[in-house]
Amino acid sequence: MIQRRQFLQTAAAAAVAGGTPLLSPGLASASDRSPHEMEGTVTDLGPASVTTPLGNGEFVNGVLHAGTRGLSPNVVGAYDLAKDAVTAHVDIPTGIGVWAMCKVGTDVYVGTHSQSDLYRLDTLTGSAAKVGAYPYHFIWNLAASPDGKVFLAISEPGRVVEYDPASGESRDLGVTVEGEAYVRSIAADETTIYAGVGARAHLVTIDRATGAKRDILPAALAGRDFVASLDVSGTHLAGGISSNGEVLVMSKSDPADHRILTTSEKYVPSVLLHDGFVYFTGRPSGTLYRCALDGGEVEALGIAQPEAATHRLLAHEGKVYGVQDGAVLVFDPATKALDYVNLVQRGFRAAPEQPMSVHSDGRRVYVGGKGGADIHDLATRTRTRLGIPGEPKTALTVRDRTYLGVYTQGLLYSHRPGEAEATLLARTGNQQDRPRDLAYDPATGLIAMTTQPEPGHVNGALSLYSPRTGRFETHRPVVERQSLYAVTCRRGVAYIGTNVQEGLGLPPVTTTARLAAYDLRRRRLLWQVEPVPGAKVVPGIAHTGRAVYGVTDTGVLFEFDLRRRKVTRTVKVGVRGSDLHIVGRSAYTTDGQAVYKIDLAALTVRTIAGGLAGEWFGGEPKLALDPSRRALYGVKGRDLVRIAITG
Repeated sequence: MIQRRQFLQTAAAAAVAGGTPLLSPGLASASDRSPHEMEGTVTDLGPASVTTPLGNGEFVNGVLHAGTRGLSPNVVGAYDLAKDAVTAHVDIPTGIGVWAMCKVGTDVYVGTHSQSDLYRLDTLTGSAAKVGAYPYHFIWNLAASPDGKVFLAISEPGRVVEYDPASGESRDLGVTVEGEAYVRSIAADETTIYAGVGARAHLVTIDRATGAKRDILPAALAGRDFVASLDVSGTHLAGGISSNGEVLVMSKSDPADHRILTTSEKYVPSVLLHDGFVYFTGRPSGTLYRCALDGGEVEALGIAQPEAATHRLLAHEGKVYGVQDGAVLVFDPATKALDYVNLVQRGFRAAPEQPMSVHSDGRRVYVGGKGGADIHDLATRTRTRLGIPGEPKTALTVRDRTYLGVYTQGLLYSHRPGEAEATLLARTGNQQDRPRDLAYDPATGLIAMTTQPEPGHVNGALSLYSPRTGRFETHRPVVERQSLYAVTCRRGVAYIGTNVQEGLGLPPVTTTARLAAYDLRRRRLLWQVEPVPGAKVVPGIAHTGRAVYGVTDTGVLFEFDLRRRKVTRTVKVGVRGSDLHIVGRSAYTTDGQAVYKIDLAALTVRTIAGGLAGEWFGGEPKLALDPSRRALYGVKGRDLVRIAITG
């Protein structure tokens, strides 16, 4: 057990320096082995995070073709049911992932995002060719009509595009709902396209002959976030509605003839109309459900993998298949058996992904990504996978536990080294979505977590967790009409950097990011200022005994004098901001390309390591401080690297 005096000394030192507290002074850091290493020395520790996240799938002739997301390169893997093995992989060379797939005959069409390209995969030859490129951010989904046309659900702005495989031509059908950024789901029949829209939910029909649009979302669902999933049969349309876990079942001939199925879930990521039933999956539980189209109650069929997201439901030879990350669920309606099939064990290729977070507890480094985190043991140079149903966006170690803020739902997990699984501690609720930062305040014993709201929703939140009592509480709003981003704590006060972007898809109503002070004891906002004109985000923040330092999205570092309560100095650091760490009288940050050292006395900047070209998910670079304060951890390409520092 740590003696109380030793604990307080360690905590106080961390608070003054503004770094991440490691409250386990007996742990030896891997950095301690190289005390005379030259500052800026970069050591490659291998792939940062290796995984197999899937985004969609299609069956052709007894083979499930499933596409990955966030890998380099992304692939479509062919899982042969008869052989119970993944027998082939086809590279998808552009985009950062595959969310969208549909089939026309024996061809599978694949849509990518961030670089929005359309590929045709010839399943007979195993070859893929790019057949379309679109100047939009995402291809969210694809649907094929019975006559062989392919329809693309496009985002930013939300629109629908038709691709004709016969001619190779694309036809833009325009913005679906003015002011809405996302067409999230899509389905099509002989005469009509059905488009599920968000961040404010709409269900729009598009007449294929005339292009006429009509919103058929029932009034009872007004105010929902997304029509997140769609499927269509000869007689019915089914839609999964976020964020209240509802399913709309509607007669195609008469939209007034509909039912709304309710669950205890928050999201319905996939729906399927099959053999007189609507099947659907829910999150956060991961449950597979069904309900008869002619009435009756919703039936919970089971959970193949707790809390997992099912990205697509498919019917094949009488069974229902669900595409999950690295796996498929299989439900047999005849026996009601529910099975879980791990595709990685059957040969699906894993590859380095774009990391989302990095954190060091001194002996190991956590790298967050899709479906969990890779844990790098610094002494043995080995890597293990910690599976978490979500995306760890930030992490913090206090004593012998590492806390992880996980997307979606603003989840807080904890993990003790050596444990096979992480423990879910709390859900933020309050329409919160993305954890942005974690900080520990020794004065109150609280862990503070900042979050961004769900798409289309306003006001970020500050959640407070007590490791001693297990109490978790959320405060919203803290800064009106802004998300909360970076946070550091000192003597019972949380200093918070904000983001003008609230929920995605919602245009910002404020123009400048703020620095705010929040009293953790009295649970109230003390003050807020706009430290750098024109800055939209403060993604990095740290403190000394006298000042708070922040770095903005524009790469400007500012010094805020706590006594005078004003910005006293600024300096341009890099092309953009990220995590900020203070060691002695120096600060360190990165823009993903280089690591910078800022002399806080002279407020001068120099580059200590360059050429990183870090491939961070969403282009959001991160930087972790080793508790020894002799090293930083970041990413070079998709490899984890250690950067020596001297402070």
